[in-house]
Amino acid sequence: MNFFYSILYFFQKHGFEVCRRIAERLGIRARVVRTSFIYLAFVTLGFGFALYLFVAFWLRIKDLLYTKRTSVFDL
Repeated sequence: MNFFYSILYFFQKHGFEVCRRIAERLGIRARVVRTSFIYLAFVTLGFGFALYLFVAFWLRIKDLLYTKRTSVFDL
């Protein structure tokens, strides 16, 4: 069981944090969002996983384009 938790911790630490960011935006727990993606992936035969990857890609591009600069000289 310890092996399972170490794998779970690795993916939570090094993941895309898509579920956490969606949960913060919606004001709900990240666990609910993760569970929803899992059920969506099983029900629609992979569409939920594809949607997850698309959102992860979109958030990554958004973070690269809209970075917070502390001053004018950071250009």
